[in-house]
Amino acid sequence: EVQLVESGGGLVQTGGSLKLSCAASGFTFETHAIGWYRQYPGDEREIIACISIEDGGTYYADSVKGRFSISADNDKNTVYLQMDGLKPEDTAVYYCAADWSCGIAAVMDYWGKGTQVTVSS
Repeated sequence: EVQLVESGGGLVQTGGSLKLSCAASGFTFETHAIGWYRQYPGDEREIIACISIEDGGTYYADSVKGRFSISADNDKNTVYLQMDGLKPEDTAVYYCAADWSCGIAAVMDYWGKGTQVTVSS
């Protein structure tokens, strides 16, 4: 059974940092891509970062470039999202998702349940 479990969300002040983790199981980690997505209330999920585990290639949305960093630990089957310089507009539910390659939310097959990130002003 495929499982993606996010952790690390919470409440932080503007300018602060959080590190999200996505622990993956039930599929071949090394041949997939894992992305981080966020969702504002009433909106669709948007991709913010993604990493191809196989070749290490990464993608970042313009809104997070220079502030967020995605990385993977193959030994732990875990992908991380280091979030620095957090802003109130980063407040959302953050999800990780997996598929053969990075893509928009509509094409990703496997999802975690999400973790709330709240940035106070």
